[in-house]
Amino acid sequence: MMAAPATAEMDAEVLVIGSGAGGATTATVLAEAGFDVLVVEEGDWVPQGATVPFSLDQMDRQYRNGGVTVALGLPSVAYTEGRCAGGGTEINSGLYWRPPGDVLERWQRDFRIDDFDPAELLAIADEVEVELGVRTMPGDPNEPSERMRRGAAALGWRHGEIPRWMRYDEGAAGVRQSMTRTYLPRAARAGARLATGCRIDHLEMSGGTATAARTTLADGTRGTIRFRHVFVCGGAIQSPAILQRSRIRGHIGRSLAVHPTVKLAARFPDPLNIPDDVPVQQVKEFAPHLSFGGSASNPGLVALSLLDEWRGFRSAMIDWPRITVYYAAITSEGTGRVRSVPGLRDPIVTYRLTGRDRALLGSGLARLTLLMLEAGADTVFPSFRGAPAVRRRTDVARMHAAFSATKATVMTVHLCSTVPTGEDPDRCGADSFGRVHGCRNVYVNDASLLPTAPGVNPQASVMAFAIRNARRFAAGDHHA
Repeated sequence: MMAAPATAEMDAEVLVIGSGAGGATTATVLAEAGFDVLVVEEGDWVPQGATVPFSLDQMDRQYRNGGVTVALGLPSVAYTEGRCAGGGTEINSGLYWRPPGDVLERWQRDFRIDDFDPAELLAIADEVEVELGVRTMPGDPNEPSERMRRGAAALGWRHGEIPRWMRYDEGAAGVRQSMTRTYLPRAARAGARLATGCRIDHLEMSGGTATAARTTLADGTRGTIRFRHVFVCGGAIQSPAILQRSRIRGHIGRSLAVHPTVKLAARFPDPLNIPDDVPVQQVKEFAPHLSFGGSASNPGLVALSLLDEWRGFRSAMIDWPRITVYYAAITSEGTGRVRSVPGLRDPIVTYRLTGRDRALLGSGLARLTLLMLEAGADTVFPSFRGAPAVRRRTDVARMHAAFSATKATVMTVHLCSTVPTGEDPDRCGADSFGRVHGCRNVYVNDASLLPTAPGVNPQASVMAFAIRNARRFAAGDHHA
């Protein structure tokens, strides 16, 4: 798909804001249904392979604010957002979890989602898996994955390889089947247009109808896009911010949900570090509340994992080829808020962990430490201030006692639930098919719609919801 720079004056029957997992699938369904679709993206089109995965160059070109964004709180929670064609699908690890059936049933019941059939969502997931080529890795697992598998097996904990949306050509490394390689080219073949370098400042509203979008282009030029319908798919932070800047009221930005994580660096006797990939094993023994997995571990990210206790741990950096970073992620009971403030380019994001969340992060880090020792690590370096190095089982309890969430680097890559879908306007920002409550032609169709954090990587859930909603729109329900 050839993207074109945005121009000051543009128009479309349907405007799609954002080109990630929600926006790309929305554009594809609507373009293939015969709508005139314009997709606008604030970032650039960056071809895969143009940047080294997890490098500073990639962070500068494909992440919002260079990857340095944070939800304020005690502790604050660092998070990342993609800002490029394809959104987060271009920068994430490609791990795929279809939406859990019990979570779909709970969402339907608790949030009063009409005409919601979990079987329909799972059938759409089947389609997505074919389109993205979701599969496990061919051949033997990489060594960081094998170490996690070995530790889980020794403890008798439930574990397994997580499939990815990757194409594996014979004798070649895997190629991520992100939106720039799948749904965006498919949308283009159906006639959709993609304009890059276009920030949406706000929507012009007349009563409950959006009439135009005011834009700022990459060179600072102000512009206007006119449309009949608009789908806001900028992600769980930017979508509510756009709605708030447009003075759209309701349950918008009040219920941010994330999967907070804490990390450690595990050093093994032999070199095993893979700088440009991640382990594909995950441990789900304590799911849905707690899970373990592996992180990107290039030298810079190893240093970052040691930084909280740099005085004690910095000498380990010489051993980075023997070190891999792993994480413990929780399904949080806390919530956050997204607030757009006049005069500020980006919204203010806050998040509050509950006492249960803090305790679960501590016990999760202790269990992950034990897992790494069983996997054969000679030393574990937990990522929090004042952390002791752990070399044997008897050290784990001392480490756990020293842990405090306020001393740790808590982060997340999963953000959702800022415009929850459902029929209760006091609890939900959009109706059962993504139309914003109180609006006639404004829809949200991204991670913002997920009613709560799903407990697994949310991309499959986002794509299934987006395709379901776009199909309902294309069938004519937008005339209601």
